[in-house]
Amino acid sequence: MKAWKDIAAPHPDVLSGTFQQSEFAADISAVRDGKAAHEYQDATAFFERTFITEGMRMLLTQVAERLNGRGGEPVVQLQTAFGGGKTHTMLAVYHLATRTVPLKDLQGVPGLLDAAGLMDIPAARMAIIDGNSKSPGTPWKRGKETIRTLWGELAWQLGGSEGYAFVREADNNGASPGKDTLRELLARYAPCVVLIDELVAYIRQFHDGQQLPGGTYNSNLSFVQALTEAVKMVPNAMVLASLPESEVEVGDSRGVAALKALEKTFGRVQALWKPVATEEAFEIVRRRLFQPIKDTAGRDEVCRAFAELYKTEGTKVPSETHEARYLDRLTVAYPIHPEVFDRLYEDWTTLDGFQRTRGVLKLMARVIFRLWQDQSGDFLIMPGSLPLYDAQARNELTYLLPAGWDAVIEKDIDGDKSEASELEKKDARFGSVAAARRVTRTVFLGSAPASSGVKEGTRGIDRGRILLGCLMPDQNAAVYTDALGRLSDRLHYMNASGDKAEENTRYWFDVRANLRREMEDRKGRCKEQTEVRGRIAELVQAMGKGKHGAFGGVHVFTPHGDVPDDETLRLVVLGPGQAYSKEETRPAFDAVREYLKLNGSKPRFRANRLVFVAADDSGVRRLRDSVRTALAWRSIVDDIAIGRLNIDKLQEAQAKKEAQTADSVAVRAAREAYRWLLCPMMLVATDKDAVIEAIPLKTGGNGPWLDEVEAVCVENELVIPVWAPVHLCKDLKALYWKGDVVAARALGVWEDMQKYLYMPRLATRTVFERAIAQGAGSRDFFATALGQTEAGFEGFRFGTAPVQVDSTLLLVEPGAAAAFEAKRETERQAKLVEAAAAAGVEAGVAGAATAGVGAAGLVAPVGAMGAKAQALAADKLAPAGPKPMKEFTGSVAIPASTAKFKLMELSDEILSVLTQDATAEIRVSLEIQAHFPNGAPDHVRRAVAENAVRLGFKVSEWE
Repeated sequence: MKAWKDIAAPHPDVLSGTFQQSEFAADISAVRDGKAAHEYQDATAFFERTFITEGMRMLLTQVAERLNGRGGEPVVQLQTAFGGGKTHTMLAVYHLATRTVPLKDLQGVPGLLDAAGLMDIPAARMAIIDGNSKSPGTPWKRGKETIRTLWGELAWQLGGSEGYAFVREADNNGASPGKDTLRELLARYAPCVVLIDELVAYIRQFHDGQQLPGGTYNSNLSFVQALTEAVKMVPNAMVLASLPESEVEVGDSRGVAALKALEKTFGRVQALWKPVATEEAFEIVRRRLFQPIKDTAGRDEVCRAFAELYKTEGTKVPSETHEARYLDRLTVAYPIHPEVFDRLYEDWTTLDGFQRTRGVLKLMARVIFRLWQDQSGDFLIMPGSLPLYDAQARNELTYLLPAGWDAVIEKDIDGDKSEASELEKKDARFGSVAAARRVTRTVFLGSAPASSGVKEGTRGIDRGRILLGCLMPDQNAAVYTDALGRLSDRLHYMNASGDKAEENTRYWFDVRANLRREMEDRKGRCKEQTEVRGRIAELVQAMGKGKHGAFGGVHVFTPHGDVPDDETLRLVVLGPGQAYSKEETRPAFDAVREYLKLNGSKPRFRANRLVFVAADDSGVRRLRDSVRTALAWRSIVDDIAIGRLNIDKLQEAQAKKEAQTADSVAVRAAREAYRWLLCPMMLVATDKDAVIEAIPLKTGGNGPWLDEVEAVCVENELVIPVWAPVHLCKDLKALYWKGDVVAARALGVWEDMQKYLYMPRLATRTVFERAIAQGAGSRDFFATALGQTEAGFEGFRFGTAPVQVDSTLLLVEPGAAAAFEAKRETERQAKLVEAAAAAGVEAGVAGAATAGVGAAGLVAPVGAMGAKAQALAADKLAPAGPKPMKEFTGSVAIPASTAKFKLMELSDEILSVLTQDATAEIRVSLEIQAHFPNGAPDHVRRAVAENAVRLGFKVSEWE
């Protein structure tokens, strides 16, 4: 396909850039006086560049019929919006009625006459009343006559001095002539046409009660009424008057009053006038700016390609583009895209002072000149094609807008230094089709007029219309939607309503920096060490809330002096400045080593109770940025709430939504940033320095973060929640049962596990105790004892459970335990034999004992025959005495270190035997004597006294 510049050639004045604003401003007085530009002065050239709209066709038909005396409306009022073609229409009537060239040379006129059934149009006299050309306070000369009033000017133009004679007296005294006088004047010089333009501008100069050479306010209104009445009585005379549509165009209150009075006067006799339709404006502009298109095949190919493109894109573009008539619109508007006209005529004409025809012509003439100079390759001139980088083209659009739009365009929209251009430089996908600038130009054209004073919810244009203003055949719509998304996140003056992911989201530019710009400013003012770090700490603390699982404490950015040095397993979260990366481990590792060594000013003893989490170095940068963004949005919302920031409701809703989104993004960023588990360890006991292993956490998990940390710890055996006795036995053999040492203090092992990084890191002390309890029930791992003397173990148990883990509990190597057990059993058997011999039952006891001797000659356990059973057996074997034994008194010294076990043993071996006789009365008393050579400490005396009272001691004294 060909570019538009290869099919549609602009007129020479457009190509050369020599057009002037005055060339687009039709001046009927200048035409009458022979001083207008050629395209307006020459009738043939005028009709060549004039598209006869439906309204103009109706009017010219009325003129032709009226001048032929075959009906037609005598009075027609043209009242359309500013720049709606009123004066241009009057010029068409002027050239038609004055007949300076044959009718066949007036393009479009012969067909019009044929449709009306007319053969010819008689040449008519023409009177042009231009309210801007005369002043009611200053008479003017016409030949030898001095003219003072509009009726004097009308009479002189129709008949010179002869015609002026009809109204000379009325002109001299400023009184309006009657309708009969005006009827005679019109009839004398008929066929005639009276064109009245800018009448309000003339009449508004009269003030109440003021007499000027031009008459009075009332005399001029009376003249207009008399003229409209008189022309009805002359079959081949006609009055055509133009009045502004908007009160803004007429100036002050005098102008408004004059307009209303004239509307009332003309309203009694006026004919209807149909203004220019948008589609007709297409042809008006095309004819004025472009030469006739010769390559119609090339034009049609382009238009069909666009129509097919819109069908293919479906719902991505506005629904009207799928209709068959849209192809017709493309063809009629070519080489300008219909969307350009729609935006100009629907949006920009709502601005006070924007001229419907003249304003569009001026703008498009400059656009075409700039694009031609820059060798535009677009298939159509689209909203996205507008060269807003060109100062003159930009001025044509911004001069009616509020101040500040130049800065918006330069900063965000167009030009080498705009944000849109910078985005295209960074991303070749956008730069290859100028996607960012085409998007911003389209949004500007569709939103700038409504940038202020509009109802909420109507501002801006949606994504479909943005695509319509940018997308060309053989291009991917995704490039433009992606560019729009990127731009809406970074531009200072672009705003968006609703969720940017929704199709109906509307986008617009505003001269006020958008909330995003405000956010960026506040974001830059956030304090790193207080606000940002504090918010990150809150986010990580929120991640660590809930059940801690294996961790007894989670310490977020806590100094090492505030992390307790106790047996609790603790998770320490390092600060953002101690982030980890594979390339740079030092900040995080140095921080870990400091925690392992120090607890404030004191050394740390339980280093193996700490596990660490550090942020990823790249992730923490994203986290800081997202936190700054969230803080900035939150401050904006807070300022809106207290009235410190004054914005509209739509922006308030946007701010709240952005704040919520930013908060959720910060939460995700925190989870993604803190993704490295750092676990210190030593491989063997002889290592001097700790090895720190870095293990990544999952970043996309939806479950609790602490659960993920614990799961990774458990999976990699960095923290052990369940410990088998076989592993305890293994560590005891490797580290404690060596040489003559066959027993290890249980809590000593637990203390070592807390201190040394080469030992297993159990989740809790309970895990350790459960391993002991489980192992104590077996003879495969260890035996337990409550003390050890030269004679052996006290409170010894082997293969029996339960046990209580306290400061007295010893874990005994299985081999040594078996040897001690055998020795103890041999001694017990010997004592039993000795006791039996003394009682005279040596043979019976010896027989019973012999049953317990194993084949290997070792004394084996007697099974169920424990001390209680043997005592009963001895009692049965003893000979009956002459006197029954009724009293038993026993006293025993108990070492304090094994008192707990001894008391349990006394209960099992003595008290349980004595209480078998239900008739026995048994009293047990405990006497404790404690001597402190240096005196007992106060806290000891206090505790013992309080506990003695609670336990019911009858005697409890300190001396």
